[in-house]
Amino acid sequence: MTRVRYHWLKLCVRAALLFGRNQQATALFDELLLLAPGDAYTLASRGHMKAQLGDRPGAIADFRAVTIASPDRAEAWFNLGFLLEQEGAIDEAETVFRRAIALDERLDKAWYGLGLCLIRQHRFDDAVAALKRNTELQPMSPFGWYQLARVHVDRQQPEEAKKIIDHLKGFEPKVAAQLERETGLVSASAQA
Repeated sequence: MTRVRYHWLKLCVRAALLFGRNQQATALFDELLLLAPGDAYTLASRGHMKAQLGDRPGAIADFRAVTIASPDRAEAWFNLGFLLEQEGAIDEAETVFRRAIALDERLDKAWYGLGLCLIRQHRFDDAVAALKRNTELQPMSPFGWYQLARVHVDRQQPEEAKKIIDHLKGFEPKVAAQLERETGLVSASAQA
């Protein structure tokens, strides 16, 4: 009977998510966890849902539980780090991002999150290294490039920032233009 109820609840969760009934889905995740406490997939799903609903402390608690239930899941460590960084727990977020990277050094978004933590701590040299690794792993994502340019501006390295603006013009011209507006820098190609 419990097994049948578990599968029925999973179907109900899918339906609730399909129809955008996020509160109902969260309640169904709660029921699923009563039947299968510590189920990492359900905890992570509920954590994502709580984050979407603005319950960051609840989402953090769920992702802490996921990292306990499945300590080798780099993605869970990343999600926990992201939420902690958003909550302002920068030192802990840095530690958690480093754990995610230790588990999967190719997890580009963990490098990005680490870079954000380091920026907030004014550890710009370390932030540059983390963001460069992020952009190596995810060369077409503007986020790492944007933050890297901002760090170069903070470090009084406008020529490096201009190179990034030029690079972004090739695939994200709106982000390049935003950087030019925010920094007052004109890209090297625009000066030529």
